[in-house]
Amino acid sequence: MQRLILTGVLLVCFSAQAQISIEAARLHQSPEHTRFVLDLSGPPDYEMFVLHDPERLVVDIHRARLSGAVDLDALRVDQTRIRKIRYGERGGTLRIVMDLERKSRPRSFVLKPVGPHGDRLVVDLHPMEALVAPIKAIVATSARHLRDVVVAIDAGHGGEDPGASGIEGIVEKQVVFLMARELAALFEGTAGYRAVLLRDGDYYVKLRRRIELAKKARADLFVSIHADAFRSPLAKGASVYALSEKGATSETALWLAEKENRSDLIGGVEDVSLVDKDDLLVEVLLDLSMTHTMRQSLDMGRRVIGQLDGKVRLHSRKVELANFMVLKSPDIPSILIETGYLSNPEEARRLATRQYQRQMARGIHRGIMSFMEASPPPGTLLAWRTNNDGRSIRYVIVRGDTLSGIASRFRVSQRTLQQFNGLATDMIRTGQVLLIPPT
Repeated sequence: MQRLILTGVLLVCFSAQAQISIEAARLHQSPEHTRFVLDLSGPPDYEMFVLHDPERLVVDIHRARLSGAVDLDALRVDQTRIRKIRYGERGGTLRIVMDLERKSRPRSFVLKPVGPHGDRLVVDLHPMEALVAPIKAIVATSARHLRDVVVAIDAGHGGEDPGASGIEGIVEKQVVFLMARELAALFEGTAGYRAVLLRDGDYYVKLRRRIELAKKARADLFVSIHADAFRSPLAKGASVYALSEKGATSETALWLAEKENRSDLIGGVEDVSLVDKDDLLVEVLLDLSMTHTMRQSLDMGRRVIGQLDGKVRLHSRKVELANFMVLKSPDIPSILIETGYLSNPEEARRLATRQYQRQMARGIHRGIMSFMEASPPPGTLLAWRTNNDGRSIRYVIVRGDTLSGIASRFRVSQRTLQQFNGLATDMIRTGQVLLIPPT
């Protein structure tokens, strides 16, 4: 039974009889919190409380001991909310004291065994000032500001959820993170696009939270990158998935979708709510939005496959449909890409190379650009270029404008803009009309 006392002391208790062993310890830092994880040989009986002046978090684990393989002193606390970790055993109780950099909001929970993972004790340290770190994105504030197309890139798994594993210690969360960074770099180097990495390090983000982060970034599309495994080592090749409300189109798709949706249990989400509102009007509007978004997702998926075909091995040359949680945004076209199978030794070696990761990223990049150029979002630089191809556009200068700022906004050099308008200097005035040259 769990008890919570709100008098400055946070107390959590679990009953356990036999002595347990601490098998491993890890620290993860994410934009939202510091996570401290202990791998255990069984369910823990523990207490946790906060001490002030100076700020400390104390975790007492009863009838527990550190195994010889665990070295808490070796944990790197730099860039976390922890300044130092101290520990000691007395009377059968292991006490761990975390000296904190600043006042924090602690939360703890126990994870039951899931898959290859045993019992785990998880302690999260959140900032007192906010529990959510916002993602910044450039968004149009008026018609005269042309914004970039925002691409949300989701590297699957992370932190406590390593994903699939292959030969020679190849782990999915590492492979897809490197591929996601390659893809982000390609979009950052493309005028009119901005990439947002939903996971910018080795930490776990729950599935619904990934959708929320994409929405906060005002993303125009969502792409989730994976490199999974299957029961048979013969499975190979890349696949592209879009959302199916009616179920998967193949046994493989169904198995993979169920596996991905269970990863919240592996990653450690203690407050998942599956309650859905059923208001009729909301349901109708969402259904209309979802239908349109699914149609766009299928189009994007087909274009990505078209760019990958012939350049990398494909598992399927059509867009598969599955019920992946991360594809369920009703208003953001979303696809999930299985870049290959780590359960296939040959493919695992290929996926681990930077050359193949870049090759895969280039194909995804070209496919997404093909989709966006066919239907660019209104108010974006991409839409302006599509609608004004080969023609200049008239721009009326407003208060606060500078020639360099206008040039940067329309992705032309200041010198080109100045010469195109016959300006002897960079001086401009409110109300003056500039002609923006076509690109």
